[in-house]
Amino acid sequence: MTQHLAAPSTGTSDDAPGHRTGWWQDAVIYQVYPRSFADGNGDGMGDLAGVTARLPHLRDLGVDAVWLSPFYASPQADAGYDVSDYRAIDPMFGNLLDADALIREAHGLGLRVIVDLVPNHSSDQHEWFKRALAEGPGSALRERYHFRPGKGANGELPPNDWESIFGGPAWTRTVNPDGTPGDWYLHLFAPEQPDFNWEHPAVADEFRSILRFWLDMGVDGFRVDVAHGLVKAEGLPDLGSHEQLKLLGNDVMPFFDQDGVHAIYRSWRTILDEYPGERIAVAEAWTPTVERTANYVRPDEMHQAFNFQYLATAWDAAELREVIDSSLAAMRPVGAPATWVLSNHDVTRHATRFANPAGLGTQIRTPGDRETGLRRARAATLLMLALPGSAYVYQGEELGLPDVTDLPDEARQDPSFFRAEGQDGFRDGCRVPIPWTREGSSYGFGDGGSWLPQPAGWGELSVEAQTGVAGSTLELYRAAIAARREHPGLGAGTEVEWLDGPEGVLVFSRPGFVCTVNTTGAPVRIAAPGRVLLASSPVTADGAEAELPADTTVWWTV
Repeated sequence: MTQHLAAPSTGTSDDAPGHRTGWWQDAVIYQVYPRSFADGNGDGMGDLAGVTARLPHLRDLGVDAVWLSPFYASPQADAGYDVSDYRAIDPMFGNLLDADALIREAHGLGLRVIVDLVPNHSSDQHEWFKRALAEGPGSALRERYHFRPGKGANGELPPNDWESIFGGPAWTRTVNPDGTPGDWYLHLFAPEQPDFNWEHPAVADEFRSILRFWLDMGVDGFRVDVAHGLVKAEGLPDLGSHEQLKLLGNDVMPFFDQDGVHAIYRSWRTILDEYPGERIAVAEAWTPTVERTANYVRPDEMHQAFNFQYLATAWDAAELREVIDSSLAAMRPVGAPATWVLSNHDVTRHATRFANPAGLGTQIRTPGDRETGLRRARAATLLMLALPGSAYVYQGEELGLPDVTDLPDEARQDPSFFRAEGQDGFRDGCRVPIPWTREGSSYGFGDGGSWLPQPAGWGELSVEAQTGVAGSTLELYRAAIAARREHPGLGAGTEVEWLDGPEGVLVFSRPGFVCTVNTTGAPVRIAAPGRVLLASSPVTADGAEAELPADTTVWWTV
């Protein structure tokens, strides 16, 4: 049942400390995966009260906003990305009063709040879908999803050859109220996640109402899940012999990145612009090119789009320069900021990705060389934070956390792990609850253990263990974000000027600032471009020259 607040928030965040025009243009935004951030009630599962209690950590880190992964009412078939009620909080996370308290506390600390929105699909326990099944063929509610008769003599074959992102057919056959086999319904993800039919006006009306509900609660924006998937090609044509990609579809697909999605986002932008405080929308859009991604952030659509091409780039100077150039060039014509991200809840943490050989993708099953991975991860972070635009930080990366690659099968909960094909099913490794303290059964996560097992020794990576320790990854993040706020050559703008450097070393300048990145596995001597502002590893500067250690980024003031 939806819970209603007696006195909802006014929705104004203009009075939050640090308010500035176009705040998202160069913001650092911190992703919280609520079930793995902090547990406020001791049941082993993170919740909104736990997040609220730990917001001072984000203030101290220096980020501008917090983005919360889904906390809506859900059967949790896909960790909350199967929503049964978009206006209610799942009891495992709390209630609407907890959400209101979190938003108010965040604003009081100068933090904006972005929430996940899941418009491509609902839960199969959503009231619309349950009624559509119960009423059977001919139900008007079936038109709000994609129900189709099957192929074959008796309708025993799926309507087309589309496959689920999680593996297997993208169609599940229903059973009619009289017990006979019925039509099929489309689900690009798990069978418990039926896709909405966005050609139906009731779907568009419902989501405009949902937007207003949360904007009235005071949220500062939405991260739109599967933003590229809402509209399907007319007639739902077969994919044919084309091999479906195993991730979210960065190739031309009849169910992804259709031009019709942009009318939806233009209508949403008019709603966002009605509210004070510069509310934003962020697209999770896997597209074939960064130029296609730029379509989502045209002036009358969304404000930001995740840069997955950058996330998937190897630790290689030439490849990094190419994706930086193409990203900035793609965003420039539409006047949108580039966004940069290295980790999130769907991919292997970059401290582990970079610990392994390039070419293994974003789902990696081996720990690799921990020392190399952490060194490269720290360097990659300073590179990311030096680039013009907005940066996203995934919870725990400020601690240098690796992926947990040895979770026992019986502990895993990622739905794609239990399917024969599709994604590799190892997303649980980046979702293990983060450590706050050196000691305790869950290293400060909560009093009741943790829903995924934490590795032994996790406490030495905790916030407590790293706070105030010179050279720790946490203090590196704090220093970098503080410098980014204070230095005019970091974050703002749309350009970098590339300078000559040795093989494997990136060198670029911005106003009053130079960034050097040694992506090689050996020290490299360069002409010192100025005074060291910050470095991911200790740097030796000797007069006019400096030695860059292997896999190191240095910020210089000039």
